[in-house]
Amino acid sequence: MKPARVTVLTKPGCHLCEDACRAVERIAAESGVGWCEHDISDDPDLVSRWAEYVPVILVDGQVHDWFRVQDDRLRSALADC
Repeated sequence: MKPARVTVLTKPGCHLCEDACRAVERIAAESGVGWCEHDISDDPDLVSRWAEYVPVILVDGQVHDWFRVQDDRLRSALADC
């Protein structure tokens, strides 16, 4: 398994999170990079920081986007590294 370059911060019951994970899964596969989903609900610090912004998409540990995945923007970020 490839190390995750993309992480999607999510919380249960979030339909935008489900959409983002599907998009990231597709784009990561196209780009040949690993990705993972991280449920923030068990981490009070992450909930405090990101609960109103999920899904949050991180690329190489840095915030790339939130709410919706912009396919072309994510592809570009993955190609740049």
